[in-house]
Amino acid sequence: MLIKGSGGIFEVRLDGELLFSKKQVGRFPLPGEVEAAVAPRLAD
Repeated sequence: MLIKGSGGIFEVRLDGELLFSKKQVGRFPLPGEVEAAVAPRLAD
């Protein structure tokens, strides 16, 4: 499910677990970074 954010916050969560936060790291994800974080959790 996609949830629209506000204020320029970009976060990726899966089952409530934060996988990437633009606010925490101060940048948008690099190409493939989100996919690399999500893939192992989908394989379970």
